[in-house]
Amino acid sequence: MKFLMDNWMLISVALASGGLLLWPVLAGGSSAGTVNPADAVMMMNREKAVVIDVCSAEEFAAGHVAGAKNVPLPDLEGKLASVVKNKATPVILACASGIRSKRAVAVAKKLGFENAHSLAGGTAAWRAASLPVEKA
Repeated sequence: MKFLMDNWMLISVALASGGLLLWPVLAGGSSAGTVNPADAVMMMNREKAVVIDVCSAEEFAAGHVAGAKNVPLPDLEGKLASVVKNKATPVILACASGIRSKRAVAVAKKLGFENAHSLAGGTAAWRAASLPVEKA
């Protein structure tokens, strides 16, 4: 008990830092709904996930995930259901950096695509992982 009283400050710092480390797990994480490039490849191969690139047509033509379909973010709400017919199909949304694709996940989930994921880091992370990129 004397140890606890003498080192209460160190113990409180240890508990606070442990709590901060656990916070993302308990709160659902800031990366909830995202997949890294390696997991995306596994989803594409095992679960037949569809990759939707939400970049503009010009960005898509400059380079995109191999096999991806282009549906620019402003058109996503109106066109996603016609591109991916089955709402149970896993959908991986990608963009150049991963920022627009996070917004696209919210749109997809609003449309009923509960198995929608954002490609963490976007096509930049895809290229960094030395995965195939196509140019239109």
